[in-house]
Amino acid sequence: MSIQAVKQRFEIIGDDPKLNLALEKAIRVAPTDISVLVTGESGVGKESIPRIIHSLSHRKHGKYIAVNCGAIPEGTIDSELFGHEKGAFTGASTTRSGYFEAADGGTIFLDEVGELPQSTQVRLLRVLENGEFMKVGSSQIQKTNVRIVAATNVKMDEAIKNGRFREDLYYRLSTVEINLPPLRKRTGDIHLLFRKFAADFAHKYKMPTVRLDEDAIALLVKYRWSGNIRQLRNVAEQISVLEQNRQIDAATLKHYLPDATANLPALINHSKSDSDFSSEREILYKVLFDMQRDINDLKSLTLELLKSGDTEDIEKEHSGLIEQIYENYDATPKETTPVDQKIEVLGIPSTENKEQPSYDYAEEIEEEESLSLQDNELDLIQKALEKHDGKRKAAAEELGISERTLYRKIKQYNL
Repeated sequence: MSIQAVKQRFEIIGDDPKLNLALEKAIRVAPTDISVLVTGESGVGKESIPRIIHSLSHRKHGKYIAVNCGAIPEGTIDSELFGHEKGAFTGASTTRSGYFEAADGGTIFLDEVGELPQSTQVRLLRVLENGEFMKVGSSQIQKTNVRIVAATNVKMDEAIKNGRFREDLYYRLSTVEINLPPLRKRTGDIHLLFRKFAADFAHKYKMPTVRLDEDAIALLVKYRWSGNIRQLRNVAEQISVLEQNRQIDAATLKHYLPDATANLPALINHSKSDSDFSSEREILYKVLFDMQRDINDLKSLTLELLKSGDTEDIEKEHSGLIEQIYENYDATPKETTPVDQKIEVLGIPSTENKEQPSYDYAEEIEEEESLSLQDNELDLIQKALEKHDGKRKAAAEELGISERTLYRKIKQYNL
């Protein structure tokens, strides 16, 4: 069957090259039994492809069952697809056949397959691999001979990366992938579709057909159509019913299109979730641990310097640590006295330079020690309690710890 014949039979409007390519793929795979995955945004008409494939296949006299996976609750979807035995769960008063049993010899269209729960994905993979399934509450293996055509508007690569969809199932479903383009990439078809919808609604509601002037057509074609064909059909129906004047200008059409700002890229929500706060705490703890470790290493190095009069070997041995703590430190040997060497390694101004202020090394050590994890933990707990007016439960949630742990910390620090 030709592409034009398919368009006429299934009332598909448009002559976009990408649309024609999708229809050509559907015609070619129809006589086979390979699984097909239809992808595209919501509202592009993905449900037409499975009907074309089924009607042109040798299964056309068998059953065609369309299942919206996103509309079935997670707790009952296994029962809907594979059936259940009597008493398998509360409310299962009789044995029930599922869609895979009922469609034996035909075609099942799984719409929004990306919404399937993980447990159902495992069952579906088994059907695809060897045609076997078990009813819920049964241990008996049953066979089915069905062809599966699936569709999704989910970006499958992201779903697989995030662990929401099994990679092996994706490759079994997408033996052939057919992508339908969004309406905004079919600009030449937009006005044709509107005229078709307007004529259909005029016949349905027994009124003259609405028509668009040139400015209105330009606005119609320029609009982004985030809801695709479904949104365009909705707009055409509203105008057909509500407008008394059958000649529509751009000003009138604007009233039926969401504000243009709705088509701009969405602003990123910068509000922080609990996971964001938890991540920040982990980073803070890591920084504090690293600082504490550097301080302890610095103490050991300082003690070693003070005990020995020669710093040249120590500088070579600990050059990495010195450069890490003192980024601008120059390890080039200088003609200085042992005392001056000790002072310069520590980054302390020489006492012989009268113009520079005196430096209390003990005070520096004390300031650095104030960065310990214990002090910061105490500070965080105090701030959380102050923020939530002493309510331990709210403060514990803010800190990402249990209320019992917070209570123990309060006793520990005598707060």
